[in-house]
Amino acid sequence: MYNNKVLHSIVLAAGRGSRMDNLTRDKPKCMVELAGKTLLEWQINAMMVSGVENILVVTGYLYNKIKGNYSIIRNPRWNETNMVTTLTYASKWLEKFTCIISYSDILYHQSHVKKISETDGDIVVTYDRLWLDLWNERFVDPLSDAETFIENNGVLKEIGERTDNINRISGQYMGLLKISPEGWRNIMNMLNEFTQEKIDKLDMTSLLRLLLDRDVVVNVVSIDGKWCEVDSGEDLDRYEKRIVEVDSIGKCWSHDWRW
Repeated sequence: MYNNKVLHSIVLAAGRGSRMDNLTRDKPKCMVELAGKTLLEWQINAMMVSGVENILVVTGYLYNKIKGNYSIIRNPRWNETNMVTTLTYASKWLEKFTCIISYSDILYHQSHVKKISETDGDIVVTYDRLWLDLWNERFVDPLSDAETFIENNGVLKEIGERTDNINRISGQYMGLLKISPEGWRNIMNMLNEFTQEKIDKLDMTSLLRLLLDRDVVVNVVSIDGKWCEVDSGEDLDRYEKRIVEVDSIGKCWSHDWRW
């Protein structure tokens, strides 16, 4: 019987976030503030309210600035590796526990954590069906940054390719996923065939594409808004403006993650 109760979470917070410019000169990206809290605080709160009891933050850049009521481990090679290598530093947790994994530069409603924790599968990723609302907010041409995401009956078929065909985008992968110990074994069996140099270059969507090439099942769960990605100072400005509109004049925003 599959155990839906997920009590462990991993936040990948090793990188600086170079596109944040001076905002991350003296602090990691996850410590940038939005709507009165750091990005990491929003994530920790969403996890804990959803019943996650144990949280591990994988740090790197300015790691000593990240302190809180959670476990910490460091990727000392943060400046020469990508996200998959950072994830491998949490291997001891992934070998033992089903973990919800989160990028450190996203914000999300607590219900998304609950939904993915209750979705069966050894590797599960979330995707936003209302992605176009958010991408129109962030980009003049939303397809300039969007990537393919095709699923069939709750199983991922394609992810992470550039496209100008909106019909190949069922939604956008948001950087929130779940991996069971069995799923992690499948991942490590594949990574063990690669050189360290190749692993160091892998981002998460590239990893997922490689798993699909090997017919490893990746399940998906859809959400509708109530999340956002912070990739630049411009993103912060846009979201702060939206929050002011919501709080002062009651204007609805589909991607308000707070309530």
